[in-house]
Parts: sequence; structure tokens; C-alpha cells
Amino acid sequence: MDRQRDPAPAPGPGKEAVWDYPRPPRVEECDDHVQVIFNGVTIAESWRTKRVLETSHPPVYYIPPEDIRMEYLQPSTRHTFCEFKGKASYYTLTVNGRSALDCAWYYPDPAPGYEGLAGYVAFYPRKMDACYVNGERVEAQPGDFYGGWITSRIVGPFKGGAGSAGW
Repeated sequence: MDRQRDPAPAPGPGKEAVWDYPRPPRVEECDDHVQVIFNGVTIAESWRTKRVLETSHPPVYYIPPEDIRMEYLQPSTRHTFCEFKGKASYYTLTVNGRSALDCAWYYPDPAPGYEGLAGYVAFYPRKMDACYVNGERVEAQPGDFYGGWITSRIVGPFKGGAGSAGW
């Protein structure tokens, strides 16, 4: 989508338009209350996350490992590459016999400019039972690749759905 040709709606008071987010992405400290729930267990709870904001994407919350029940995460063999942040490694989550494959990722050695993300973990909301920001249940970003967290304060349209590959 070209914002000049097809503008996104104005966000309105107290809202953020993803088309106003920067490219390359920006990392910002965040004190929102974030929770991740899987198979009846709170896997992560934090008030000291980092949000990554990138044009056309809802925010991705990266949680410090100290605020995650890391005993439920096992390293995966999956790796991907982000042109900005570098090589990502993945975790599989297993809680009481139920697993979610490649449901979380992190950057062990992020690219310059993204060093603050080192070791922080992001979860795909669509692979969890529930994710919350300040008590509001998150909607997953469309598609099966991106891991953005959509709340009522975030205005799209969002990359990831059908027809958005060229945005």
C-alpha cells in the first residue's frame, strides 16, 4: 500500500496508525503490562518490554527472559533472517504435554542498532491461547509469518493478509 495513493484512516485520539511507524523499524522501551498464556499457564508477564514498530505492522512485544517461564521453552532448529534485525532463532513451547512449535523467536546477536533486543523473546499471539496488553486481549496480525499484536489502540490496515505481500 502506498500511503500517498491510498491513505490509511487517521488514527484518532489515543490511537496509533501503523502507517505512521518508521521503516527501518524502531525499538522503544515499553511499560505496558504484557501477558502470554498457554495451556492454562502464564508463560510470560512483564511491565518492561520492548516494542518494535515498523511501517504497516502492528507492534511486536519483546519480553525479557527474566519475565518468562523459560523452563517451558526449548530451542528449535528454525532460523530466519530480518534485513534489519539479523538472524532470529526460535523456541518451541511445551506445557503439560501440549506444544506450540516455533512459537517464539529472539535475536541472540542482533544487527547494529538493534542490540537492545538481544535475548528478549517475542511470541506469536496466534500460537498462544491468549496474549494481553494492559488487560486487553490481543488479536494476531494476519498471515502466518509476522507476529504483531493488535489492540484497540492500533489502526491498520496491516501487512500479512491476502494481497499485502507488496506493501
